[in-house]
Amino acid sequence: MAKVVIYCTATCPYCLMAKRLFDSKNVEYQSIDIGNDAKKWADLEAKTGRNTVPQVFIGDHHIGGFDDLSAADKRGEIDPLLEA
Repeated sequence: MAKVVIYCTATCPYCLMAKRLFDSKNVEYQSIDIGNDAKKWADLEAKTGRNTVPQVFIGDHHIGGFDDLSAADKRGEIDPLLEA
């Protein structure tokens, strides 16, 4: 199964929804809280071009935020990425 990484903050409701989506699929994920770390936040923005959380990665594939994740899941694109 591909490695899942979620960059998040402790108070973000969309981060919680992203985690719940993976929980519902019984998928383990690494949650990286960047809320109090300006360097990690800047590194994430440089990597993704976005300054919002969550930012979800499945393997080397950047999914995006929760809206991107949810839409990709509804299109059936997440499960194949997880199995890769």
